[in-house]
Formats: sequence, C-alpha cells, structure tokens
Amino acid sequence: MTNDKNRVLIFDTTLRDGEQSPGATMTHDEKLEIAQLLDEMGVDIIEAGFPIASEGDFEAVRDIAEVTQNAVICGLARANFKDIDRCWEAVRYSERPRIHTFIGTSPLHRAIPDLSMDEMADRIHETVTHARNLCDNVQWSPMDATRTEFDYLCRVIEIAIKAGATTINIPDTVGYTAPRESADLIRRLIETVPGADEIIFATHCHNDLGMATANSLAAVEAGARQIECTINGLGERAGNTALEEVVMAMKVRHDIMPYTTGVDTKKIMNISRRVADVSGFQVQFNKAVVGKNAFAHESGIHQDGMLKNPQNFEIMRPEDVGLSATNLVMGKHSGRAALRAKLHDLGYDLGDNQLKDVFVRFKALADRKKEVYDDDLIALMREAGPETDDHLRVKFLRVICGTEAPQSADLTLTMDGKDHQVTATGDGPVDATFNAVKQIFPHNAHLKLYQVHAVTGGTDAQATVTVRLEEDGRIVTGQASDTDTVVASAKAYVAALNRLIVRRQKVGSDEKEISYRDAVN
Repeated sequence: MTNDKNRVLIFDTTLRDGEQSPGATMTHDEKLEIAQLLDEMGVDIIEAGFPIASEGDFEAVRDIAEVTQNAVICGLARANFKDIDRCWEAVRYSERPRIHTFIGTSPLHRAIPDLSMDEMADRIHETVTHARNLCDNVQWSPMDATRTEFDYLCRVIEIAIKAGATTINIPDTVGYTAPRESADLIRRLIETVPGADEIIFATHCHNDLGMATANSLAAVEAGARQIECTINGLGERAGNTALEEVVMAMKVRHDIMPYTTGVDTKKIMNISRRVADVSGFQVQFNKAVVGKNAFAHESGIHQDGMLKNPQNFEIMRPEDVGLSATNLVMGKHSGRAALRAKLHDLGYDLGDNQLKDVFVRFKALADRKKEVYDDDLIALMREAGPETDDHLRVKFLRVICGTEAPQSADLTLTMDGKDHQVTATGDGPVDATFNAVKQIFPHNAHLKLYQVHAVTGGTDAQATVTVRLEEDGRIVTGQASDTDTVVASAKAYVAALNRLIVRRQKVGSDEKEISYRDAVN
C-alpha cells in the first residue's frame, strides 16, 4: 500500500468491533454514513462488518464496498469456507477488497473448537489458501495471540504467510499485555518468522487495563505498520485502541515517533460526535483528544497561562482535531448565512434543503433559549441526522409533578399516522411519561439505561437523553435533545422503540443471525 517505511496504516473497525459493544448497534444508513466519513477522513482500511452474521450485516458491507472511494474495504470471516465465501461476496464490490479471517490460537481458544495444534495448523493453511484464491489482499489474525505459546505462534504465522496472507494481525484480544511485551512480541516475530519481512504486521489492542493506545504505539515502534482502532475507542468491554489517540500521539510527538498516517485530523471531532450519536455511547468528558474537557481550562493558574500563551497548557491546537477555536453565540436574530458558516466550522456542510430544515429547528430553539452555543447546534444536528422510520412520534406532552404524588403525564402519540391520547401516572414525570407511551404502544422491552447530559450550562440548557432498551436479546438505543428534560426523555424513548420496531421486522423476515460473540477479535 505504501513504500514509506514510517507510514502507519490506519485500520478502522468501528463498524465491526466497535459495533459489538452491547447497545451500539447501528442502522444500515448510519453504517454507510460512518463509512463515508471514515473514507473522507483518510482511513486506509475500513472493516465494514461481519458479513455472515446476518443478512443486514452482509448488505451493509456490500453497500459500503460499493460507495466508498478510497479505502480498502474489509470483511471479517471465521476460519471456514462458508464464512470466507460470504465475506468475499460482500467485499468484492469494492475497488480494493480485503478478506480478514481469524482463529483463536491460545490454549484457551484452541479448546473451543477442540482442535489439536496440528489440526488447527491444517485449518489455517486451508482457509487462508482459500481466501487468497478469492482475493489478493488477505489478512489473518491469531485471536488471543498475546496468550499463545510463542513457538506455536511463529509456526502458524509462517503457515499463514506461505498460504498467501499479506497482513498478519497480532490481537491482544482481552487487553492482557503491557507496552514492553507488545513491542517485544512484534520484534521477535519479525526477527523469527520466515517471510515476515515481506508482509505487514498489524496490532489490535483492547483496553481492559487501559493500555490499548500505549500497546499499539509500542508495537509500531517495534515494526508493526498497521494499527487497528475505533473512533472514540468504541468496542467490547473496555473498548479498543482509540483512533484519535494514536493518530494525534504520532502527530504531536513526531520527534520521538517519526511515523505518519493518511488521516486528516481536522475531521476527527466531527466523526467522533457522529459515532457517539449513532451508537448512543457518549464520550466521557475527560476523554483524550475528543472529550468535552480536552481543551477546557478552569484552574486560575491554567487560565492565566493560556491567556499568555496557549502552549503553556495545550500540546495541540483545538483546530488540529476540527474543534472550533471560538464558541461564538448564535441567537434568534442570526440569519441562514451565519448558521451555515457556523455549522461549517463545526464540520457540517449542508445542502439547501437540509439547511432549510435545520434553520427552522434553530429558530424554534433560539426562541426558547437566549443564547445558542456550539454544543446546542451539535445537539440540533443530532435531531436532523438519518433516522429510522418514525412509526411513533411524540405530538403533545404535559406533565404534572412536584412533592404531591402521584405524578402524571398527558401524552398524545402519533402511531402510524393516527393520534392516540392517554393519561398515566408514575413515580416521577419521566416514569409517568414512559408508562403513557407503553399504554399506547405495549411492549416487553426492558429499560437498560436512562442517561441525561446537559448540553450547555444554565437553567435553559438543552438536555440530551439516551435511552437503551432490550427485548429478547435485541438491544436498541434512542437519543434526543430538548430544553425540557421530560420532552427529551419521551422523544428518546420513542426513538428507541422505533428502532425496536425495525429490529422486530428484520427478525420477522426469517433473517439468520449469528452471534457477534463468535467474532471477538
């Protein structure tokens, strides 16, 4: 892909490993949107999904392969011909397809399919050969590599290389290793395995001990030239290596890490926000690079130092990651041109029709808030993003709350074009509202998460509410913002139910679903 010995390839697996986070399931349109943002940002390889997992996942990988312009499009496949064939059928539409096949090689993982070392070695040879006969770009991963016996790891990597693998990925599947071990393992493999100098070694680190970024960078220093990562560090358990962290670390500390990537870092904040929106996993305030407080300064000493010279307390500029350097206030007197310019600064380029819709929402918000800040506009754009079909829509809500129980909610809900009105009580206004929704649209989904974030400060701040529901193993997330927290709660709850309806329809079409748990890498 490149002859530059210091060029590090960025392999983004937000749409595959990131989506394995319980509750982070994305819709088809959202996957395509994120893939296009990744492609525009300059990611080298996009792991678009696990094609055999479901018909929906297959279609998403196939469609992403068709619409992306620059990145290699990769699909995941277990070590069997059926998975690999299905993966190829999905990625073959890409200008630059890749098959990524894997098998667990550690003693614990060998016990799952009950294969001996020799039997597994034969399986690896057969499946990598089969993948290479279909596609000239094949990646192979020994799952749980960091807990695999070194001699056996060398043996199976040599087999995979001889069978035609062009990239060998070394996964720290359970986040067990430490930076020194990560570097030593890559270095020893490159020195020991025949043919290692002819392929690319990749690193795939999980963050269970909080060392995913450090482990990935250590692997690069030892000779790995591909980092597998996700936006916001999304992923199972404690997540994966965060793309924004490794990319900015190499950029800021180029003096000791003289490596380059193809990522346009100014697009980081926009895609970080969008992934947070569609996944329902909000970024923690103190998250490196993309957290709300990453460029905030409250201490008097820090503020004084920043006023004198921003470099006193900032090692990178907010603009370097696509964060607006200023937070200009918009209001009800602001026009369309000003709104378009502000949204452009925030990373949103809207067509005329989109701007018209957002401008109406902006004016309505400005009538309720004296000052509309950047974060308010970002929340507004969440409301304007791609959505599932609105089978349910909140039309009217009035609640009675206070110290006198019971609290009640008078709700009018539009369901498939018809209005339904009920009054319900509950333990607080939000509970009463949810009970009212359930009366109109009965369901057995369990509320797994209810979370409220203030978008800005002040009593007129918008609240962003996230609701996560689970029904028969299906997890869905809804999110909405409003200056009225109860209204935001109702909209988020209804948004989650709309997604649940879509998921029910997919299952009802006899779609064969294979657990993502089998694809942990």
